Amino acid sequence: MTGLRVRRATEADVPGCAAVVNGWIDATGWFPRVHSHEEIEGFLREALPAREIWVTGDPIEGYVSVDPEIGKVGALYCARSGAGLGKALLDRAKEGRARLFLHTHVTNLAAQRFYRREGFRDAGEVDPEPPETLRELRMEWRR
Repeated sequence: MTGLRVRRATEADVPGCAAVVNGWIDATGWFPRVHSHEEIEGFLREALPAREIWVTGDPIEGYVSVDPEIGKVGALYCARSGAGLGKALLDRAKEGRARLFLHTHVTNLAAQRFYRREGFRDAGEVDPEPPETLRELRMEWRR
């Protein structure tokens, strides 16, 4: 979506990214909280040097994290839906790549619809990585 500025995350953006994901967890009744707010922020801080993390909004309204070595979208969280935030972030993640993959929860039908609209295809269910407990669906995108 035009008009949304997407930029590379910095250390200063970590608390904002953590607030977005923590807000999503707190608002999502079917998703069990496994990690504390502080642990989520710590995971993001650790990931920052090794991942491509892109953000949008001031304050942060969404972020996407990509493992550049394997092309895995490890996280895509937005504070609000329907505003083009996720699309803008995913478009940036696709730039310069021939393929991406991700895991989304089997119960997260809205996310699956979004990813399918963005060209991702189902590639089968996968077991969750502990301490996660919810089944996941692998989805793949190719240019």
